[in-house]
Formats: sequence, C-alpha cells, structure tokens
Amino acid sequence: MRIVRLVLCTFALGCALPALAGPTDDFHALLDEAWEWQLRENPLLASGLGDRRFNDQWHDNSLAAIKRRQDETRAFLRRAYAIDRSGLGTEDQLNHELFRRSLQDRVDQFAFNGHLVPFYQRGGVQNLDSNTSRLRFVTVKDYEDWIARLGKIDVVIEQTIDLADAGIDAGLVSPRVLMERIPHQIAVQIVDEPEDSPFWMVFADMPDSIAAEDQQRLRAMARAAIADTVLPAYRELDEYFNDTYLPASRDTIGLSEVPNGREWYELRARQFTTTQLTPDEIHRIGLDEVARIRGEMQDIIDDLDFAGSFQDFLVFLRTDPQFYYEDPAELYEAYLATSKRIDPELVKLFGKLPRMPYGVQPIPESIAPDTTTAYYSRPAADGSRAGIYWVNLYRPEVRPKYEIEVLSVHEAMPGHHLQLALQQELGDMPNFRRFMGFTAFVEGWGLYSESLGEDLGLYKDPYSKFGALTYEMWRAVRLVVDTGMHYKGWTRQQAIDFFKDNAAKTELDIVNEIDRYIGWPGQALAYKIGQLRILQIRERAELALGDNFDVRAFHDELLGAGALPLDILEQRMDAWLESEID
Repeated sequence: MRIVRLVLCTFALGCALPALAGPTDDFHALLDEAWEWQLRENPLLASGLGDRRFNDQWHDNSLAAIKRRQDETRAFLRRAYAIDRSGLGTEDQLNHELFRRSLQDRVDQFAFNGHLVPFYQRGGVQNLDSNTSRLRFVTVKDYEDWIARLGKIDVVIEQTIDLADAGIDAGLVSPRVLMERIPHQIAVQIVDEPEDSPFWMVFADMPDSIAAEDQQRLRAMARAAIADTVLPAYRELDEYFNDTYLPASRDTIGLSEVPNGREWYELRARQFTTTQLTPDEIHRIGLDEVARIRGEMQDIIDDLDFAGSFQDFLVFLRTDPQFYYEDPAELYEAYLATSKRIDPELVKLFGKLPRMPYGVQPIPESIAPDTTTAYYSRPAADGSRAGIYWVNLYRPEVRPKYEIEVLSVHEAMPGHHLQLALQQELGDMPNFRRFMGFTAFVEGWGLYSESLGEDLGLYKDPYSKFGALTYEMWRAVRLVVDTGMHYKGWTRQQAIDFFKDNAAKTELDIVNEIDRYIGWPGQALAYKIGQLRILQIRERAELALGDNFDVRAFHDELLGAGALPLDILEQRMDAWLESEID
C-alpha cells in the first residue's frame, strides 16, 4: 500500500509524501520529482539540456494547462515547507532554501497573470524556427522529432491567440510600440513554397551519416508539414495579430499602467535583484552611478585632448568611420580574434576553468534587426552542444569596434560562459541549481567580469577603455530608465534621451535596448545591483587579507556554489573570508 500511496501522491501533487527515512530522503525525492516535472512540462528546456525524451513536443500553453501547472507549483511549495529543514545537512539546508525561494518567486508572480501577455518582440511564437539553434540534428529520429513538432505548430499558435484574447479581456496587453515590430517577423514565415520557409533550413543540408533514402523521406515529410500545418498556422497568426491584437495594444509603455502594475513591478524589482530595494531606491543608485562613471569618462576625454563637449565626443564615437567595420564578415572576425586573445589569459584570475568550450555565432538574420548587440546560450547538459556567444552582425556600420572587447568579456569569458559552464559541471549539486539561476548573480557576474578586462590585457586603447566605461554606464542607465518607465511615469523618448546623453552606444542599439526594457520589466535592474554587491564583497576581502588576498581563490569560491541570491552569496563569502583570516 505504501508504494500505491507514493504513486498517487506523485501524480496528484497535492499531498505530502509519506516519510521515507527522514527529512533528507523526503527532500531528495521531492527535488527529483520536481525536476522531472520541470522537464516534462517544458519540453524545449529538456531538449536544450540534451534530454531528448520530449523532442516531439511543445510547451502546453493552454489556459487549462497553465492553471494546472500553477496548482502543481503551489503543491510543490507546500511540500517544501512541510519538510523539517533542521533535519537536513548543511548543504541540503542551502538547497532547501534556494528551492523554496525559486518556487515562492513563481507563485508570487501568478497573481499578476503575466501569461496573458504572450507576445514579445525579441522572440516567441512568431519565430519558433529559431529553436533549431538549441537542438541537435544528427540522427533520423532528431529530424523526425522536429517534423512532429512542425505538425503541432498550429496548436501552439492557437494557444497563443487564446492567451492574447484573454489578456485583451483582462486589460493586459503589450505596448503598441513593441508590437509594431512583430508584423514583419510574422511575414518572414509566410512564403509560397515550403523550401523558402525558415523551418526548411535544417533539411536543406543534412549530415552524410543519414542515408540518402532517409533524407529523401524526411524532406518529403517536412515539406508536407510546412505546407499543411506551418504555413496555414502563420497565415492565421498574421491575420489575428494585425487585425485584432495590434489594434488592441496599449499606447502606454510602463508596467504601472496595467492593473496592479505598480505592485507587480515592485515584486519584479525584488525578485530580479534578490534584494528588498524599492524602485525609488534603485533609481537613486542608478543616478549616483551615472554621475560617478560620467566623471571617469570625462577623464579619458580630457586625456585625449578632445576639443569639444562630452556630447560632442559621443557624436564623434557614433559617427567617425574609424570606429566601424563596413563588412559583417570583418566584424565577425574581430569577435573571433578577441575571444581567442582572452582565453589564454584566464589562468591569471581563475584556478578552475570549465571543461566545456564555447563558440561564436552570428545572431539569426530573422531576429537580428530587433534584438540586442549580443547574448549567450549555455551548453547542453549532455555535452552535445557547446556554449554559444551570439553576436549581432546586422548593420555593422552601427556596431563600434571599441565595444568588442568588453562585450566578449561579458558574454563569453570570463563572463557568462565561464560562470554557467562551471555551474553545470558542479555534479554534486541538484539539477535545479546546476541549470537554473538568480539573475542578479548571473548578470552581476557578467558585469563584474568586465572590470577584469585590464587584467586580461584588454582596454589598452583609450577608446576601448571608454567602451568598457560605456558598457558600465549602460547598466547604470538601466537602473534609471527601467524604474523611470515602469514606476515613475517616464516616456519612451525620455528614456532614449537619457541613454543617449550618457553613453556612446549607437542610436539603433539604444532604441532596441529601451524596447527590451519595456518588454521585460525589472530584468535590467539585476546587472548593476549584482555587480555592486560583488565589488563590495571583493573590497571587504582585499581590505581584510591585504597582501594575502588571492584573486584566483576569491573567484573560485565566489563561483563555487553556482548562482546564489545576493544575501546568501554574501554569507558564503563572509564565511570563506573568516576561514582565510584564521
């Protein structure tokens, strides 16, 4: 009977598991079950991690499935609270705290019905083909699974339309200025022939390891799926979006303009920063940081004997041809060369480096005009795909050379790739810690990594150093404009102007960045808040240890537990510092 009860509770998710051998076994069973549930409910996550059991499925975003997942998440949280934390070992007490927090964060968001705002200009249902960059295409089954997914795209689009309709009814719609970017993204999908579809690309050049007859069969299946399902579904989406959703979108931009929006933004600010800082406090920190960095930028301008104002210097950087490539291939080669130059210098700063390599790839052309300068995607858990540093080659004449070094440090090494790949290789941790993270730590580390550039032999040119300061200024500006737009009533143009007045980013980048913040409220706060906390922790360690401070040991300890909330990170590093002093 005990086994029967365990199975019933597992699927109901509404009762506590019967005691096994104590809190530790109960907790480990809960972690295993929750992780399996996470993969099952998010097939794209599973596929991206290299778990191919659900490769023929999409995320079920029906209103009924979302309600069910919310109930099941609450049940997991109740079970976490029911475990006697005092009966766990030290490491499992930390695991429990992080697991509980991650669940609580999700549950707290449910009240605001964010799922009813399903469209985002930087990616989504309008370019599902982009998921191929995170999938493996080696075997016949890999292709068959993708064809099965193609055959279900109509369901994905129907569910998205249902969510959007419910959002319209609830007064939860996206800002029109963002939604105006999406019609051309949908239009890319509407072609006359299947072979012209972005979904056809993976079938155009299949590996020689797949027999010719299988290639012929798979292409025929793909052609039919695109013609019979994908294209009609995107035509339906095109009609719905242009005739119904775009006209219903809102003229305002701030989250505070939707029902319960101020409370929603306050919660997002706390969750993204893992602090209790209010939006007003964050806004003030941003203004202070802008003023400080502006002074350091002016020092470089003065050293260059530039004859003009601060604004004149920014215009010079944005417009002088010496700072730009004309050819996308040249820009790509510069990213590759910079990344290779950094890698051998890392041993100066780190005792432990990840085994998994990374590559540099162009951002797909279909989304490049509407996305940011670069981003990173983590490796597959099974080692079948390296980390990828994605760089934007669209319009190279607006992508300055002086930002290449600092951008590469942030997105690749020693920034996101080093931190996230190391975290995945911490095999003694539960999966939710190896593959999940807290944005304030992950992005705070990325921004902190930029300050290591000089130790890596970078920023020797004054313009490159100014570029590094521009990137730090960029993140300080984020604190001001994100809180400004979503909490203090700023207009989009006011945010763009503030950005342009303080950073040498080009106008295309600035507009795309501002629109990113509008569509992702609060996320941009994590970078600077996380960086400042890491810098404070390092400063304390350097003061306490003096000549005995070992930067390699400090970094290894800082990264040794994966991504942590900032308060727990501080506790961990304080304990390490005490042990170093003793």
